[in-house]
Amino acid sequence: MSLASYQLYMPTKVECGIGYARKTGEFLKPLVSKKVLLVTDHGVRAAGLLENIEKSLKDSQLAYEIFDEVEPNPSAEVVQKGVAFLNEQDCDVVLAIGGGSSIDTAKAIAAMATNEGDILDYEGVGVLPKPTLPLIAVPTTAGTGSEVTASTIVTNKETLFKTAIISPYLFPKIAILDAELTKHCPQSITAATGMDALTHAIESYTSKTANPISQALAIHAVKLIGQYIQKAYFVGTDMESREKMLVASMIAGYAFSQSRLGNVHAISHSFGGVFNIPHGIANATLLPFVMKFNLPACPAEMKDIAIALGKDVTGLSEIDAGQLALEAVIELNQSLGIPDNIKDLGVTLDRLDQLVKDSMRSGNVLINPRLTRDQDIQTIIENAYYGRM
Repeated sequence: MSLASYQLYMPTKVECGIGYARKTGEFLKPLVSKKVLLVTDHGVRAAGLLENIEKSLKDSQLAYEIFDEVEPNPSAEVVQKGVAFLNEQDCDVVLAIGGGSSIDTAKAIAAMATNEGDILDYEGVGVLPKPTLPLIAVPTTAGTGSEVTASTIVTNKETLFKTAIISPYLFPKIAILDAELTKHCPQSITAATGMDALTHAIESYTSKTANPISQALAIHAVKLIGQYIQKAYFVGTDMESREKMLVASMIAGYAFSQSRLGNVHAISHSFGGVFNIPHGIANATLLPFVMKFNLPACPAEMKDIAIALGKDVTGLSEIDAGQLALEAVIELNQSLGIPDNIKDLGVTLDRLDQLVKDSMRSGNVLINPRLTRDQDIQTIIENAYYGRM
């Protein structure tokens, strides 16, 4: 954790409550002059999750159009198509409804509505020159926290590299958290997105650029997820656990919007680009292997994580206590049906050189708590492939 100086910028207004999706039109009305562009995917639309939101827009007399061509690991081509549709329909506010892919796509569309060129031109931190159109995010999964972050991830289909665009302009104006929208998530999505949120919290807590506020948020998110993820998974319709997970995901998003992440995300983005593996399940499966690698560099933080996940560390050294954090994550993965190796996700080692290269290109490697070289990334991937802890 940095002991020198830090900045804090958290501009997104959060509206949280059961049934709050029905107030979407009310929240948006002051921002809209022309029309709203709803950005979502076919699955969210087919599940009927837009119905109450569309009704609220109509009740607020807001015109809108729907762009529902979001794909997992969204590409620059889909962003271009969305921008063209936005311009054609003359929309001036973007409303994201869905998981991380929908929110990331909406962020990129809102950005390219006001900036020149291609979204891939703005890779890196602080490169985007102009503010985006107003963006409102309504998550339907409890995982990415993208509704309160300053980043979007877009895949370059030519290189298969997942490009990170990070800018304060990408913070949504408003995030609407309504646990009703997550109530019917399939178990597999509840598991993967929930462990994705845990990954955000753990990587944020141990990041080299963490600060006291980001760490306070991150460790609270760890605690909430440890308490509620299994009930959300096994019961599903329990609204308390659904809401706690949605809030924990948001809190973890706030945390890493300040601190960024680490090696799990550096590697998992390469998996998403090369093999099109969903982000959440890649993070969940990789997390124990990266925690083991990082443990010698941040044993005190790992001890805190173990305590937050309910482990008794009385009388243990920091290293031994930190080992319990690793064990707690492995136990959670096992209980949620998440594979203990990346081979089962579809990763193959014939692209190992590219996976290492793309992982090392990520800025997340630089802020990972343990110094990381090419060979370290290769070893983590190989261990994760064979399930070697």
